[in-house]
Amino acid sequence: MIAKQIKGKDFYGLLAYNQRKVENGEAVVLDANIDLDSTVEMTKEFNLIRQLRPRLRKAVYHVSLNLPPNEKMCDKNFVSIGLDYLKGMGFDDNQYIMYRHFDQGHEHIHIIANRVKLSGNLVSDSKDYERSERLVRKLEKKYGIAELPNTAFILRAALTQKEIEKSLRTGNAPIKSILQHQLGEALKRSNNTEEFMYQLHSRDIRPKFNTSKTTGRVSGISFKYEGVIYKGSSLGRQYSWNNIIKHIDYEQIRDRTIVLENNHSEQGNKRASSSDSNTSNNTIGKAKDVGGGAVQTGEKPNYDLGSAQKDGLIDEPFTPFKMELEDFDGRKRKKKRRKKRL
Repeated sequence: MIAKQIKGKDFYGLLAYNQRKVENGEAVVLDANIDLDSTVEMTKEFNLIRQLRPRLRKAVYHVSLNLPPNEKMCDKNFVSIGLDYLKGMGFDDNQYIMYRHFDQGHEHIHIIANRVKLSGNLVSDSKDYERSERLVRKLEKKYGIAELPNTAFILRAALTQKEIEKSLRTGNAPIKSILQHQLGEALKRSNNTEEFMYQLHSRDIRPKFNTSKTTGRVSGISFKYEGVIYKGSSLGRQYSWNNIIKHIDYEQIRDRTIVLENNHSEQGNKRASSSDSNTSNNTIGKAKDVGGGAVQTGEKPNYDLGSAQKDGLIDEPFTPFKMELEDFDGRKRKKKRRKKRL
């Protein structure tokens, strides 16, 4: 079993997100010790106790308990294991509400709790990840759940508070969730790197490989979808390149051309777009390739990520990876400068 903990500031956004899933038939409330009312009223009840610790910034405790694939659990046992987890983590006198979700392939529950106890004391978060791992191992034995190390069961990354708020504000499904689903479907239908690239492009997903300048080894992958760019690992460990190649037949030497062509074509699209939108600011020069021919290279494009970055949807700015011919040309220039200095 995997327990994923998140601490936040806003009860309303998290409650509204879960309540919407309930309304859409994607979740049910399993248990709670607060009055089940509208999102606004439940938020008020949580915040009433929160006021006992007015200086506490992150009073929201959110944890998901995830069973391994193919494991089943009835509602009664899910409530029991959820309460045991809360008590084991120190939430023995705290407000909480427990949801069971049906939106993923594995069975899981979400618990929203107040870190401020009804007495006004605060639940410590000191070494909470280590304590959680030890507690999960005990609960696995108690409830007969398969004991798996973290690396054996890989989860999607949970939505951040900002992503939840944007979804509520716009009424659209979170881009991260859509992308995670599309990537999962692409992997199911792919046996090798070429098929994976085809599946991604057919879904309007633009991958970008992070490759070594010297060896060509792929060390990471990012995905652009609907104008938003995510590192694969930020979507969840199963979408990191090291885990993707466990599901497809990938060979570094054989697939080198596919990787480079993908990166080159993406850079070419960016240059063409930049040239169309602002010709006066796009200077094009020539660089010699390894075979002595000439290829056109443009200025490094500026990726304006706009409001998406402000909404916290992008983990880091997307940097296009340089082509091998540019690396070769750069090394030649460095050698010339060193000779001149000597």
